[in-house]
Amino acid sequence: MLLKIYPENPNAREIRKVVDALELGKIIIYPTDTVYAMGCDILAVKTIDRIARFKGLDPRNPDLSLIFHDMSQLSEYTVIRDNNLFKLLKRNLPGPFTFIVQANNQIPRMFKNKKRTVGIRIPDNNIILEVVRELGRPVITTSIHDQDGVIEYITDPELIHEKYRDFAEIVIDGGYGRNEASTIVDCTGDHFEVIRQGLGELEL
Repeated sequence: MLLKIYPENPNAREIRKVVDALELGKIIIYPTDTVYAMGCDILAVKTIDRIARFKGLDPRNPDLSLIFHDMSQLSEYTVIRDNNLFKLLKRNLPGPFTFIVQANNQIPRMFKNKKRTVGIRIPDNNIILEVVRELGRPVITTSIHDQDGVIEYITDPELIHEKYRDFAEIVIDGGYGRNEASTIVDCTGDHFEVIRQGLGELEL
């Protein structure tokens, strides 16, 4: 299903349709503040496995990130004791960043492995933030790559729907996406390190 939702004022009924699909373990495709992404409910273990295999990742230790609604939700799944890290996140989120931080014991239990770090995102996009808020827990997320080497990301939601309609239950049409991914910042060492420069310019 291709579902039109306006980012300025997401319709509560349409958001609920997306959440219902997530609660049933379905895959959704949605806009962020960078590229379009695919994801599922963090509790949908079999669906996480399906996404990992689709992306060519090791399903036992998939390199997938989580989208949170706000900073307060982070404490349920991550360990952020360092005041400098908290300030860094506060300064740059919501925004086009993926921060790699220490996971708490919730994450290994969900992924059934010894995963000790996790990528976190709070994108500046009302649609996916409202979906996560209504769901009440994070959404697993990974960007959509086009196999065509010339165009790395598909930005047109209608083309995305055409390509992924058999894979995803819902493709949210939230307007054209960007063609540049998030900036990835590793916060697990002694220093914050940008390991992929994307759309976000990190404010230290």
